[in-house]
Amino acid sequence: MNPTTPGLVPPPADDAWPTDLTDDGPAGQQALARLREHLLRAARHQVWRLRDQLPGAGSGDLEDLAQQAANDALVAVLRQLGTFQGRSRFTTWAYKFGILHAGVAVRREAWRHREVPLPDALTVVDTTPSPAAISEATQLARAVAAAIATDLTPHQRRVVLALLVEEVPIDVLADRLGSTRNALYKTLHDARQRLRAALADSGHLDNRPHRSTP
Repeated sequence: MNPTTPGLVPPPADDAWPTDLTDDGPAGQQALARLREHLLRAARHQVWRLRDQLPGAGSGDLEDLAQQAANDALVAVLRQLGTFQGRSRFTTWAYKFGILHAGVAVRREAWRHREVPLPDALTVVDTTPSPAAISEATQLARAVAAAIATDLTPHQRRVVLALLVEEVPIDVLADRLGSTRNALYKTLHDARQRLRAALADSGHLDNRPHRSTP
């Protein structure tokens, strides 16, 4: 497409993107179309890079995921437009949204027909006793399991075990629980603080602040 063709708006300069994207006229329409194409390229790149997570998915399935991710990324860019501070090129800043939402789309598809485990307790498997290090590790694992069982709320316990033990992607877990990534990050942060305090109280963790040596 030749940007000098009569009736067409040339591609926006980097610092003009935020203004053009909020324009109700031809400049806004052109900017939106170009931004979506830019996001679609990012989404396609990421979807194809992660395609091994989707065994059996054909090229059409991957293209559908990329298109969906590009749409979601476009909405996210427009929602976050006011946060763009110009520390990088606008297209570089926006490209990351395409990558992020493509990764989310792939993970959701990979887990779409899988059960999300939400265990209430951590099962510790005894290893073959031999070196002292194995014994200490087993004792620590049991202490962690006990702390998870007694020092966390039921919600914290399910979130910790799903994310850290079962390795459920956080966006998938947020969907299944009707929550948000930020809310789950907050739950995980609070749970880790409780576990750290419990392990310090039981003598399995030194909770004293570390001082740098001069």
